[in-house]
Amino acid sequence: MNQRSDDAETQSLTHERQAWRARFLTRCHRFRNQLTRRWWILLSAPVLGLAIQLMCWRFETPLYVSCGRMIVNLKLSIPEGSLYTEELNNFLGTQAALMQSAGVIERAHERVAERLQDMDPQNVALKAVILPRTTIFLLQGTGQHERYTQAFVQACMEEYINLKKEMRAQTSDVTLAGMTEEVLRLEKELRKCDEELVAFSSTNSVVLLQEQGNSAANFLAGINQRLAALKSEFALLQMLNLDQTLEHQTLPGASLAVLREPADNSGRLQTAGPADADYLRARQQVLLLKTEQEDLAQYLRPKHPKMVALTEEISRRERLLSIFRQQSAQQLESHRESLKLQILNLENDVKEWNARALEMSRRGAEFQRLKANAQRTQALYDRLLATMQTLDVNKQISPESVTIMEKASPAIADHPGFSRKLFLGAVVGLGAGLLVLMLLDRLDDRIGSLSELQELFHEEVLGQIPREKSALRKGVPGLLHPQDERYAFVEAYRSLRSSLLYMSGPAQRPRTLLVTSSVPNDGKSLTSANLAITLASAGAQVLLVDADLRKGSLHNRFGISSAVPGLSEALAHEPESQPQTDEFQRVHHPPSWTSFVQPTKVANLFLLPRGETTHRASELFLNPPAARFLEEAAGGYDFVILDTAPVMAADDVTSLAPHVDGVIFVVRAEHSSARVARAALDLLYLRHVCVLGLVFNAVRPTSADYYYYYKYKDYHGSYPAA
Repeated sequence: MNQRSDDAETQSLTHERQAWRARFLTRCHRFRNQLTRRWWILLSAPVLGLAIQLMCWRFETPLYVSCGRMIVNLKLSIPEGSLYTEELNNFLGTQAALMQSAGVIERAHERVAERLQDMDPQNVALKAVILPRTTIFLLQGTGQHERYTQAFVQACMEEYINLKKEMRAQTSDVTLAGMTEEVLRLEKELRKCDEELVAFSSTNSVVLLQEQGNSAANFLAGINQRLAALKSEFALLQMLNLDQTLEHQTLPGASLAVLREPADNSGRLQTAGPADADYLRARQQVLLLKTEQEDLAQYLRPKHPKMVALTEEISRRERLLSIFRQQSAQQLESHRESLKLQILNLENDVKEWNARALEMSRRGAEFQRLKANAQRTQALYDRLLATMQTLDVNKQISPESVTIMEKASPAIADHPGFSRKLFLGAVVGLGAGLLVLMLLDRLDDRIGSLSELQELFHEEVLGQIPREKSALRKGVPGLLHPQDERYAFVEAYRSLRSSLLYMSGPAQRPRTLLVTSSVPNDGKSLTSANLAITLASAGAQVLLVDADLRKGSLHNRFGISSAVPGLSEALAHEPESQPQTDEFQRVHHPPSWTSFVQPTKVANLFLLPRGETTHRASELFLNPPAARFLEEAAGGYDFVILDTAPVMAADDVTSLAPHVDGVIFVVRAEHSSARVARAALDLLYLRHVCVLGLVFNAVRPTSADYYYYYKYKDYHGSYPAA
């Protein structure tokens, strides 16, 4: 179940991507068609932008440019070899901003006003540029008067130097005041540090404190060593029983020495006493006697004097061994208790001496802190005094740290950014042209491509008819003929014929077809005529009816006189006020429509012309003769094709369309409005009309969606007769 849901979601995402891609391509094709039709907008817009920029340049006031150069030193020498750095962070950028500051510019205008009293103040744009990999500044002034511009640039350089001097003098005073205040503060702090050291030394002997600290550390290390040895021995005694302890004492190189007494002053442990040796010796003799008894028991009876004497000796030795064992156990327990007391005593000593060592360390650290603080304060105090004695910023800074390298040059006329303005005008013009094209594209709802048609309409597209400009230029009617060399044009109508023939089975195949469009000039008449010719060429009996009783022109396309009666006369009837009895209709029935049918030059194709024009076509199509005519025509011909008026031009189509099998709606590329075409189709659907599909007429062959027939002209090298 989850797998099906995932597959459905994947398919949905795929369809959404495909739909988005189709919409994007449709918009691209539509915009390309706009460019093709209105290329002159995109061409004239940049030209217009260039012309506007040229006119602005022609009538604008000329500007004059004057330049000067300055060198700014980063580092300044001061007495005793010291180095004073004025600024370290982004020095050059700061100086450039200072040169262009409002204060410098205002003071420069005042200086120029004093020098050039005969001139009014002028607006001059000042720009400071740092030459690459140097500390040289290029000052460039741009103004409308050449003398004023040159004087202004020179005044800016001079005022910048004066401003730097004033800033240094002000900085020197502030620096000296700050240094003096800091010296006073350090003096108070230094006196406080000295007082703290004196107070500490009065309660603590520094030399004795250091010696006591070393002695305490050495003594504490010795105590810890003895404590570790006693704890190891006590742990081993706790793990071993009496026999294991005594045996371990007798082993060569044994690490355990049972203490009879506490350790001597040297810290070395005393060895075990004679009681333990007597116990081990007695146990060894008992074992030897038992071995001897076992050997004698092999050939002597238990009551034998030797066996009895040996048994008594063993008993005596075992009692003695028990006494020795009891004594050793008591000695061992006493030794354990002694070890506990010694360990407890040493642990107390360790705690006491640890506290003493920590206290001595704390006092030593406190003394070092006070001493270091005093030394640091003294060093800062000495350094600041030396700086105050050697540094006088107001007097020692060299005035040549900022120098004028080149005075302001004579101002010369300049048209700044001429090429840039032309380029900007062309770009803006091009952008405006694109904007106009996009606006026209949004306002223009004419259908330009097949993909756009399929996106806007859900009806089936029965065929695409390419645009034929050559025939229009020669003035030749656009009807098909047997030796027609417009291969793509012919094949497009054959494709339309196939769409109609194989739309359903023979029994349900539509026989009465109405061809219409939304507005005039969509090509419905030409489509009707060529579709009828194509069906007749396939062997079907076709009746082409000019049902546009207002402006029908099919008789002209087939070379028939306009005076010939036709459908208009066939549908004419008596006024409605007269009685409509069967006898009256039989006597006064208008002439039969079959007498007005005209043969054409195309085999199997017959034409029922329009006849006399009338503005009562809608009423004629609503009367019974119209339905009877359609019924009789469908019975006499394989296909009946009616060319009618546009839907939005008159109500004729909506009156006649419900009586036919199907309607073919013609949409002309780059001409038919999608909104109007949709409204026309809605009117047909409102009358319950069966719309078979759309014919996309006059498609531009170079369109991206028009993909067949016209690209394969070589395939029609020897085109047969139709």
